[in-house]
Amino acid sequence: MNGYERVLAALEKRQTNRLAFMPITMMFAGDQIDIPYGQYASDFSLLVEGQLETAKKFDIDHVSCISDPAREAADCGAAIHYFDDQPPTVDEANALLKDKSKLKTLSLPNPTKPGSRMNDRVQAVRLFAQKVKGTFFIEGWVEGPCAAAANLRGISALMTDFMDDPEFVRELFGFNIQLATAFAKAQIEAGCDIIGVGDAAASLVGPKIYRDFVFPYEKQLVESIHALGGKVRLHICGNISKSLKEVGQLGCDMVDLDSMVSVEKARGEMGEGQVLAGNLDPVKCLRNGTPEEIIAAVSACRRAAGANYIVGAGCEVPRDTPPENVAAMRSCCG
Repeated sequence: MNGYERVLAALEKRQTNRLAFMPITMMFAGDQIDIPYGQYASDFSLLVEGQLETAKKFDIDHVSCISDPAREAADCGAAIHYFDDQPPTVDEANALLKDKSKLKTLSLPNPTKPGSRMNDRVQAVRLFAQKVKGTFFIEGWVEGPCAAAANLRGISALMTDFMDDPEFVRELFGFNIQLATAFAKAQIEAGCDIIGVGDAAASLVGPKIYRDFVFPYEKQLVESIHALGGKVRLHICGNISKSLKEVGQLGCDMVDLDSMVSVEKARGEMGEGQVLAGNLDPVKCLRNGTPEEIIAAVSACRRAAGANYIVGAGCEVPRDTPPENVAAMRSCCG
């Protein structure tokens, strides 16, 4: 089996010759081709080069277009900080929707507009498809409804909006679902096999807010991506332990677990059929640990997850992780 076949089999819960290996690499991948990260995040050809080099060097089964969470916000008109060797970030102090009334006049950006940040990602998918379609699983990426809302409104303001103006939150989440669906559609049409949905801000709300606000919109997005012919990888950085049952009801093809979430609890809450991934502490274990400690940690994840498990870290592989540590993680796949 090649990487594409292995991931597809894992997501379809068929037997594979070894476990699929799908760590998230961004800055680590840029460093493999010795370029400043600002170039990696702004030039799709360099992103593709870095991902392919990393996938081949460490026998990773997929390639990904993930680079930073600011692409959609940038194309909506948000103020973005750009850096030579760090990921772009949203300028929260000057949030686009600091004035909530602006949402009424906000237009959906075109994800295929030449020169736009979203189109740069679409072009990355297209180049991946030209080079490795059917060999590596090609992963696109969109921001989930809560993360996108935090990028447009500001995380602190959004957290108070849940209480003070719930109708505005629902309107904003609805806008974000339209945006994410259009962006996912463009990437699927360009050739990607799976869409990563990053919704980090969703880990900051309690179970009731997650259930009442976030869950319905995440589920709508998952269903929309499936209708477009793509598979879904949900990635929520942080502790979602109190919302695992709801996350398991989204219908995602795979769910990443950050290191503070118990794999055993996730398996119990989500059921045997949910494909789980990750959980390895990306800093304490993967970056700072020994190969022997990494092998022991991944083995523990495998035992707790049982069947339907994909090997990876709980979040992004840190850029200065020793190569032998990534190789140790890969060795756990079998």
